[in-house]
Amino acid sequence: MLICDNNMKEMVILMDNYLNTLSPYIRIASDSKITPPHKIKRVIFDYELLFVKKGNVIITVGDSIYEGSAGDIFLLKPKEEHTIEVVGTEIFHQPHIHFDFNYEQNSPDVKISFQTLDNIPIHDYNLFRNDITKTSSIHIPNYIKLKNPEYFENMLFEIIKEYKAKLPYYEIKIKGIFVNLFTYLLRELFFETNTYISSNMKILFEMKNYITINSNREITLDELERTFSMSRYHIIRLFKDTYGMTPIHFHQLIRIEKAKEMIQFTDYSITEIADQFGFKSIHSFSRAFKKIDNVTPSFYRRR
Repeated sequence: MLICDNNMKEMVILMDNYLNTLSPYIRIASDSKITPPHKIKRVIFDYELLFVKKGNVIITVGDSIYEGSAGDIFLLKPKEEHTIEVVGTEIFHQPHIHFDFNYEQNSPDVKISFQTLDNIPIHDYNLFRNDITKTSSIHIPNYIKLKNPEYFENMLFEIIKEYKAKLPYYEIKIKGIFVNLFTYLLRELFFETNTYISSNMKILFEMKNYITINSNREITLDELERTFSMSRYHIIRLFKDTYGMTPIHFHQLIRIEKAKEMIQFTDYSITEIADQFGFKSIHSFSRAFKKIDNVTPSFYRRR
């Protein structure tokens, strides 16, 4: 499904705001094994990320029923009543973690719930985390099937290992591993939804590199069309849906950033620098600079 311009802008803004405040809190990290048959219906206060190492499980969330087997991942969310039923004869091996996406003052007080929503005491309702997977454009489904679950599995077991060992500063270590794991999940989901991007990654990298190395002059969409044998419509759509901006805007950013460094760290005049980056005049350079950075080039020379 293609992302329209307005949705893409909204996603970039929300992602920037969210990622700037991301501070995960790992409440429990455990490598559990359950002998079938086993069934539980409950609601949890936080998030649970569950990986199926071995065995079979049926997980029901609302009206959705998922059959899980080795390599599958489930994300169970706050205040979302669900049923976990271990089926078959094989022992169910489920490394899993309970976590908050962002540390809150009462994060250490949150319990692991085994109750249905009806049985949760009213005074415990303040323990429910806000579900950021529903309140922002970061959509993460309950059921995830990865092409390469081994990479995810290794990171999950590393979190569990650190959590159990509790060596000095382990809290920082597992935060870092979780961020890598979470990034991997988001990227896999993004590429799964936007298959036209993943199938064009090679040309995207080539295009981005071409734009970067030609920062000393202007480039046009006509030039990119000829160089990469692709229509400007597809070039703009592909670049924008991947990087959140047009290739020409990206090119302008690169030029201004490099010019900014020269203004600050060399003795070249601003006119000479403008010429080195292919601007027709000091006035066009200043206009482009102000459009990108909201200040004139002389601002950085004064600094």
